[in-house]
Amino acid sequence: MRTVNIHEAKTHLSRLIDAAMKGESFIIAKAGRPMVRVSPITAPEELQQRRLGFLAGKIRVPEDFDRMGQDDIVSLFDGQA
Repeated sequence: MRTVNIHEAKTHLSRLIDAAMKGESFIIAKAGRPMVRVSPITAPEELQQRRLGFLAGKIRVPEDFDRMGQDDIVSLFDGQA
């Protein structure tokens, strides 16, 4: 990811925004220390990129899933293990 200093960001803001809108995120630094990351709003955050439902139809949850091992769990809580 490209890093630009504050002076360069102020001088070339329009060009940097155009690049960000094309998907080229960048970091603005002050005295060489990264301060902010600029990315288009349409781009999801790295941690937000989730593939929900990617196993749909490939796995099956048993009907008694919420009761599996119930007797063992109850005996453990009762101190009978």
